[in-house]
Amino acid sequence: MTSPIETEALDEFYLRYYVGHKGKFGHEFMEFELSPSGKLRYANNSNYKQDSMIRKEVFVSPAVVEEVKRIIIESEITKEDDQNWKEPDKEGRQELEIKIGNEHIAFTCAEIGSLLDVNESSDPEGLRIFYYLTMDLKCLMFSLISLHFKINPIPK
Repeated sequence: MTSPIETEALDEFYLRYYVGHKGKFGHEFMEFELSPSGKLRYANNSNYKQDSMIRKEVFVSPAVVEEVKRIIIESEITKEDDQNWKEPDKEGRQELEIKIGNEHIAFTCAEIGSLLDVNESSDPEGLRIFYYLTMDLKCLMFSLISLHFKINPIPK
């Protein structure tokens, strides 16, 4: 039988993803963060054509948090190491921070433009796991934010 303290440790969860660069339009980035309470925070800053920063915050159900945990666990990203991945540079950076149970990991690497960047890296296997996981998480987070803020359940 697990004690309440052990169960609480297994339930600990936090996710943060950031991708961005500094260029001719200033600091452009996209970031999301999911906490164990279900709070999903999203920020997107693009100064292209004088766009302003977009910030959204929404609470998702425990089932969504559990699904994100499942995606992360099944990816086996916690077994990877970013030591041989390309360091962030003027082209940009990506950061992925995950706290799941007693594990707390953080990855940092250069912005990945395509699978070609992954295949040409010194650790294509590990970087591929990172690439596909971040793509899956971005798609899910974009969908959750879009569904929450764009759908009007009562037609006018």
